[in-house]
Amino acid sequence: MRFKEKIVVVTGAASGFGEAIAKSFGAEGASVVVADVNEVGGKRVTSQLEQAGARALFVRTDVSRAEDVRAMIEAAVSTFGGLDVLVNNAGFCHRAMPLWELPEEDYERVFATNTKGVYLGAKYGIPALRERGGGVIINTASIGAVAPRPGVTAYNATKGAVITMTRGLAVELAPFKIRVNAVNPVAAATNFMKGALGMDSLPDDVRKTLAAGIPLGRLTEPSDVAAAVLYLASEDASFLTGVCLDIDGGRSIS
Repeated sequence: MRFKEKIVVVTGAASGFGEAIAKSFGAEGASVVVADVNEVGGKRVTSQLEQAGARALFVRTDVSRAEDVRAMIEAAVSTFGGLDVLVNNAGFCHRAMPLWELPEEDYERVFATNTKGVYLGAKYGIPALRERGGGVIINTASIGAVAPRPGVTAYNATKGAVITMTRGLAVELAPFKIRVNAVNPVAAATNFMKGALGMDSLPDDVRKTLAAGIPLGRLTEPSDVAAAVLYLASEDASFLTGVCLDIDGGRSIS
């Protein structure tokens, strides 16, 4: 088990990519803090982790609120003894529309969640990682930061900021043996994507349209993202920092 006796915090862990990441770390021996604003989903994931034999704790967390993020990190330290890996995965996407039509409150929310959330994770997580003598931060960015598409310009801008913060932190934290990397997923059939499209589900024709722009011919699966995150957090990637790994089936180069 690659993460036996390691302590991991995953934000946005009640569903989608975060759920897959949390469960994958649990399966690899980690103690996992499941952090999310969704209490029902977060408690479900925590229960499933425990049933599978992992140590897990749910902490209700709005990553745009400093007091919530501080409490999340404190819970990891007080319950499990420290912090080894922080996955800043929580995100929000506004409804797809031209930027000039986007309501101001949606603009503010997408930046507060996607960009400020990473800042707050770093602010309160880094001291705990330094106490352990090092560790890893993984940020969920987006292929939209690398190859933007119309309709989600504000969202793409937040993810561009996440990439810049990832690279900047990688340099700042290297002396403390803390590696910082990011993943850039393409579209996936998750609640996140449904919200962006304003749909309760993704019909086959919508899936086919999205997949048609991806050379490998399918959408991202949460397991694809989880596998990449665990690799970047593992000792196999011990010399990788500042890496922003495209999980996109080739979309960014097509």
